[in-house]
Amino acid sequence: MNAESRAEWTLEQAAPIGPQLFRILRERIITADLSPGSRLSEVEIASAYGISRQPVREAFIKLAEAGLVEVRPQRGTLVRKISPAAVMDARFVREAIEADIVRLVARAPDPALVAELKAQIARQHAVADSDPRGFLALDELFHRTLAEAAGKNFAWRVIEDVKAQMDRVRYLTALHFPKRMLVAQHAQIVDAIARQDRRAAERAMRTHLRAILTDLPAIIRARPEFFDPVQSPTPTDTEET
Repeated sequence: MNAESRAEWTLEQAAPIGPQLFRILRERIITADLSPGSRLSEVEIASAYGISRQPVREAFIKLAEAGLVEVRPQRGTLVRKISPAAVMDARFVREAIEADIVRLVARAPDPALVAELKAQIARQHAVADSDPRGFLALDELFHRTLAEAAGKNFAWRVIEDVKAQMDRVRYLTALHFPKRMLVAQHAQIVDAIARQDRRAAERAMRTHLRAILTDLPAIIRARPEFFDPVQSPTPTDTEET
């Protein structure tokens, strides 16, 4: 296991080790560096980073809680396949929260915020066709910036806790499908915020987050080895508000 293959996957010894290790392993699973079925070894990871096994064990527990790994006593820890049901649940929670977030932001938008969001969209355009990892990071930044602007940091932490499986699908989608439409949807959200059109901002956000309802069946067909076998999304996943 090449735990130090990327600079951002190294540990800062001055900072708490456990949270860093969880973040690194979470990102490696989300970006398919660790694919479903990969076996994770406490001993190997601890040795690679020069740390004790305790923070590795703690990271495994958190990854299991996020549905990313399965810890099998006496048998090891394996990266789990993506659960489409968990993806649908995360989308439902995320839409409910972020629809309200953009309504709050659109009520009295700060011009500096609007300028920052437009600058982010320009950077998204620049990497949309060439850098899936970079695009995913910018997409994350865009949504986090809106949450912070609304003063909803705790709500964003709730989203982060539930969206790991959704992020895995988003990364696979970024690898296989054009991303220009996602950037255009971000632009529609920002335009509505700039106009202080709360209803349009909410509608644009809901449309944006529901794109996964179309993307998920397509990416399952393209990369079935990443997914647990499941039924198609239920009608409640596509109903209009």
